Amino acid sequence: MSGAVAGPGAASLTFTTTGAASTRDLARRLARRLGAGDLLVLDGPLGAGKTTFTQGLGEGLGVRGPVASPTFVISRVHPSEAGGPALVHVDAYRLGGGADIDDLDLDSDFSDAVMVVEWGRDVVEQLSDSHLLVELSRATGAEDAQPAQPLQQAQQAQPAQPEQDIAAGDGEEFDEPRALTLTFVGPRWDDARIRAVREALGGAASTTTTEGREA
Repeated sequence: MSGAVAGPGAASLTFTTTGAASTRDLARRLARRLGAGDLLVLDGPLGAGKTTFTQGLGEGLGVRGPVASPTFVISRVHPSEAGGPALVHVDAYRLGGGADIDDLDLDSDFSDAVMVVEWGRDVVEQLSDSHLLVELSRATGAEDAQPAQPLQQAQQAQPAQPEQDIAAGDGEEFDEPRALTLTFVGPRWDDARIRAVREALGGAASTTTTEGREA
């Protein structure tokens, strides 16, 4: 399928989380609004929290874990234990282009799963005419961020991640704020779905929301 790129009419939501636990919590809430055939493209520097975010998605989807960085195998499939879609977790860092993507045969897993691709920007968008771009970065002015109460509670209740499940540089138990921007691209993300995501995540973080979709 031809890929879709974000344009001036794309809608986006921006959030600030307080650390690893709240980043996973936001992803866990987002997972409840995802379905088979959804493609998430994760972008951000090493240590921004891409694997941590994917762990939250896996928890929200109820898939078999643990979810860890797939760097050395490129792709992992986590079957659902809750009767929902599987999670296909891909690391595109070492992919060289379209030929490598074709070699992975990701299309065979895509229709029945939620696919999450770390380092996937400008690499895998051609897999679908729609995708959700998730940009993660260390938040600026982080010391002034005030988390919402649901996230403070989630951090207190979240158990420590087992050491063996923590990928070096990403997926770690960071305690610094992260900025996350979700950009919805393509026809799968109509106004109703975007509104449902905003409602699911609105209470999950200290948040500013920007919507660039043209009327």
